[in-house]
Amino acid sequence: MSETRDAGWSLVDWPFFEPRHHALAERVVAWSQAQRHPDAGSDFAGHCRAIVKSLGEAGLLDFVVPESVDQFDVRSLCVIREGLTYEEALHDAMFTMQGIGTLAIQQHGTAAQKERYLPRCRSGDAVAAFALTEPEGGSDVAATATVATRDGDGYVLDGAKTLISNAGFADHYIVIARTGEAPGARGLSAFIVDADTPGLECGPPIDFIAEHPAASVAFNGCRVGAEAVIGEPGQGFRVAMGAFDIFRPSVGAAAVGLARRAYAETLDRVRTRQLFGKSMGELQGVQMTIADIAADLDTAALTVARAAWAHDVRGDRGSYGPSMAKLVAAEAAGRIVDKGVQLCGGMGVTRGSVIERLYREARPMRIYEGASEVQKLIVARQVIAGKATP
Repeated sequence: MSETRDAGWSLVDWPFFEPRHHALAERVVAWSQAQRHPDAGSDFAGHCRAIVKSLGEAGLLDFVVPESVDQFDVRSLCVIREGLTYEEALHDAMFTMQGIGTLAIQQHGTAAQKERYLPRCRSGDAVAAFALTEPEGGSDVAATATVATRDGDGYVLDGAKTLISNAGFADHYIVIARTGEAPGARGLSAFIVDADTPGLECGPPIDFIAEHPAASVAFNGCRVGAEAVIGEPGQGFRVAMGAFDIFRPSVGAAAVGLARRAYAETLDRVRTRQLFGKSMGELQGVQMTIADIAADLDTAALTVARAAWAHDVRGDRGSYGPSMAKLVAAEAAGRIVDKGVQLCGGMGVTRGSVIERLYREARPMRIYEGASEVQKLIVARQVIAGKATP
């Protein structure tokens, strides 16, 4: 990594946040700084599990796997994700997957399911995963082809998932499969499948452009009991979308955290690099680019904070705010990092520099948890239907 004079991340003092959020931000900074420069070595899966365990010991997983679903505070999720991503996107990924891989149980699970799975995920002793995406399905959840066939007192799962975060070392998977109660999205159900269930097989790790643990998951005659169903059969689409609506504003927060780090790295570069006999920061063209970055960052951060505040304070459960937050922030982060790379010149494309790492980490944000194009459709439909007003 390149040397930086970055002063570190802090939560912006806006009226959307309360004193408890600022106190939480200080905890996130302390944890993140203690994790700087860890060596994953050859055991990447072990490294990821260690991150989850450390997050649990620090009490940060309490916010993503709370004691009660009513305790979900989206602003807290956003604070944590922004702070974690400022330092290391992998830390954010491990934090977030504990929530995405348990929220269905939290929202729709039985008392027995909650007792069995949630405490160990909250403490960091177990790792969660959510198996939704399929090789041919992409963003079209309704096109899910993995089937769960009723067989006696249980179900038999057959099919394949791909790009599944934590696959290969997770302790359980939330799996969306077709049970056929109705056509399309109304014929899906959600299941909890333990990692050691016969017939569940994980492929080799997928090599992304940025460091992230994921693999494919295959189900070959994978039998689970009826107690593995989350909620009622046929509610799988609702279960899946419920998790995304809670977490989408925090995806935007992660993008803001990454963008803030790119902003800091870029400012450090233009303040210290000499070009044509003067500091880069004195050049008007550079100043205009910095202004563009600042405008993008302010817009993204405000959009995310508004969505989180509306959820927590006003009880807004609509899709407009979360989708707008994810769309605006992810797209802004891409532009900000790209401009940062340009201003950093050769260093910006040098493997191992902070800005180069951020460039690779920013690109997937426009795809995962609903691509930008999907968010645009959601936003437009909400506006046209009169359910939201910009």
